[in-house]
Amino acid sequence: MPSLLGHPFRVLIYTIKAFALGHVAVTYGYSCGYGWGPSMLPTFLTMDEWFVTDRSYRRGRGVRVGDCVVYSIPVEPGEEGIKRVLGLPGDYVLLNSPGVGSGNMIQVPKGHCYIVGDNLPWSRDSRDFGPLPMGLIKGKVIAKVSMNGWWPFNWFSKVESGLQPVSNSPKT
Repeated sequence: MPSLLGHPFRVLIYTIKAFALGHVAVTYGYSCGYGWGPSMLPTFLTMDEWFVTDRSYRRGRGVRVGDCVVYSIPVEPGEEGIKRVLGLPGDYVLLNSPGVGSGNMIQVPKGHCYIVGDNLPWSRDSRDFGPLPMGLIKGKVIAKVSMNGWWPFNWFSKVESGLQPVSNSPKT
């Protein structure tokens, strides 16, 4: 009578293949993570919200101004955060919050980006630790998951750029 699982060595090989495929999918595909804190209000809630991250944007590949990215916090090893990209290499950005401090600007250096939270008074970002190396970007947030109600399709909402184009028409 043959066993249900087959040869133990074959089961071990299939298990290793499944774990390797899972690792590749999470590292280079999509992942889901939990976020909390007030730094990205009103875009994201302070708690009870999950995020879907596209890992193909890791190390800054294809990231544009206005995208929300997951990154390794440079002043807290092992911790990750979510912020919005405000400047890419060569862009000029305001060093402080608008209306606070001086109006000095810096140019974002090559291989770096400038990130800020949407809730400026409660955000620790590039204004505190300087431009972020692109190598610390883990991916781009493409959706947020809020489990409200029973219908699963209502749980997901796309994360948009959040930046609005400037109109050139004069105000009257």
